[in-house]
Amino acid sequence: MTFRRRVYNTLEFSATGRRGLSLYINISLVSVIFLNSVAIILHTVPEIRNNQHYERFFQNFEIISVGIFTIEYFLRIWSCVENPGIKNSWRGRLMYIFSFWAIIDFLGIFPFYFSLLTSDFGIIRILRVFRLFRLFRATRYSHALKLIRTVILEHKEELLLCFAFIFFTLFISSSVMYYLEHTGQPTKFSSIPATLWWGVITMTTTGYGDMYPMTPVGKFFGGIVLVLGIALFALPTGIIASGFMEQIRRDKGRKYIRCPHCNNWIDLQEVEHVHKPMEKH
Repeated sequence: MTFRRRVYNTLEFSATGRRGLSLYINISLVSVIFLNSVAIILHTVPEIRNNQHYERFFQNFEIISVGIFTIEYFLRIWSCVENPGIKNSWRGRLMYIFSFWAIIDFLGIFPFYFSLLTSDFGIIRILRVFRLFRLFRATRYSHALKLIRTVILEHKEELLLCFAFIFFTLFISSSVMYYLEHTGQPTKFSSIPATLWWGVITMTTTGYGDMYPMTPVGKFFGGIVLVLGIALFALPTGIIASGFMEQIRRDKGRKYIRCPHCNNWIDLQEVEHVHKPMEKH
């Protein structure tokens, strides 16, 4: 097995059969991501942020973290051609660079390097928001979060249909409520876009109390929208819940074998559909 293949197998997450160097590297990357999450949270505390000693510590930790993530980012670009779904060419690497996970990895390190090129504190403050994308990188190493992504992708058509119907109902109910309450409360129900806020907090059963109907007809219609919102939001919840149960049953029925080349555990279904023939893995 080539060195590039070893790098690819080491960086690629697998929920089964991780051991040795690959296991330690994956645990280390997850730990760095977790510590970055803690650092981002603590850096917003004024007592910590304004302390010069802590500020120096955060800066050094930022440099070390970005260095690790940068090395990982370029190693993934270099070894991505070992993926059976990517051809061994510059086009394959270009496709990977613009893939979802590669963009997430890039946004995690981009603010640090760009802040070195500018002294505008306003831009730096905006770029700090992109540091939060490092938190999304943890989903790469979490089997549970990858399961959530799989369920959503498999049922995206049904979910899109449900949310389209929810937005349609939100727009219609807010428009009706505007015409019912605008005369009595012209400042709060000043327009349909302003009334959309009432529709959101009503259909989600949040009820902040800043906007509510006062006319008898408005109250009656608001009650209907409230009950309708509970029913509508139960639809995507049921779809996702059934998808989870289906995926869990599917995972329990899977069989794994150890690859004689890379010594990692491989899903037998993956071997049948992707790694054909077996000797090419």
